[in-house]
Amino acid sequence: MRADSSRRPWLLASGTLVVLVALVVSGIDPYDRMTWVLEVAPAAIALPILWVTRERFPLTPLVYIGIFLHALVLIYGGAYTYARVPLGFELQEWFDLARNPYDRIGHFCQGFVPALITREILIRGAFVRRRWMREFLVLSVVLAISASYELLEWGVAVFAADGAIDFLGTQGDPWDTQSDMFLALIGALAALVTLSRWQDCQIRRVAAAGES
Repeated sequence: MRADSSRRPWLLASGTLVVLVALVVSGIDPYDRMTWVLEVAPAAIALPILWVTRERFPLTPLVYIGIFLHALVLIYGGAYTYARVPLGFELQEWFDLARNPYDRIGHFCQGFVPALITREILIRGAFVRRRWMREFLVLSVVLAISASYELLEWGVAVFAADGAIDFLGTQGDPWDTQSDMFLALIGALAALVTLSRWQDCQIRRVAAAGES
């Protein structure tokens, strides 16, 4: 338990370093500077929050890793814009897809990682005791986050007109907004099904370390 506790500061520091390096590299010559700023903003905002809360509310290693991986997904997409990410073109060719799917990966992560964060807050804060209600709230929060992001995209589109095309990344899909929200929901469900037990074990270790 103590080993798990001592590993978190190292994990936070190393993860932060990786994300900062990725931010710097991606910001040297992004495809579109404004799109890059909009895409990497969540990662840039998350880092100081993680450091401010590291003592009062340290997260489990699982959630820290998830946040850092999600940040890298955002940064990679911001550097090229989601519709032009090289990895997406590779996947498009491998699976014979009609469009670059990297945007879909981003929205899946937008559900997967926030689901773990929300679940951890609800459990450790003892806000909800019944499991079915907790999982329902997790899915509701994820959908709220996804909807808020789509509203942000709409606002940028209204303000910037044609300049928002790279940020929206719809690639001509009239159902892009609905697909994005659905993928966030699928990501949240995948997180709950595959990682709940592992997260529960880590939450118990964090609680035990806090009591010692």
